[in-house]
Amino acid sequence: MEPLTVEGGKATLELRADGILNLKWVAGVRIEADDAHAAMRAVNELCGDSEHPMLVDMATTESVTRGGRAVFSIPCAANRIALLGKSAVDRVIANFFLGVHNPPCPTRFFTSRPEALKWLMQELNAVPDQVAE
Repeated sequence: MEPLTVEGGKATLELRADGILNLKWVAGVRIEADDAHAAMRAVNELCGDSEHPMLVDMATTESVTRGGRAVFSIPCAANRIALLGKSAVDRVIANFFLGVHNPPCPTRFFTSRPEALKWLMQELNAVPDQVAE
């Protein structure tokens, strides 16, 4: 399916053929609470009554506000979340989120897309692993 633009235009969302949701934030974006709410609404609307693992591409995100981080702690139709980044800043954002908030499902940070996708496809009943690599 073609990626959908999330309300506000700061991200796109796609449900891939393999069943993985792909949320990609626009380069240089600052994610506010309203942006996070819009992304979660889009995830829930796209998934309907089903749940899917989700890859969140945050590799070019500038920052996530406190309000934005709080929204990402609310359960949505994602049942496993891989945060994909590439820089030390991305790792700091992910570690801070994982250290301060209790994610609603197993959540990990990756710098490798193939490793993140491999982890997302693991058995969904695995013991939650919420530490950044």
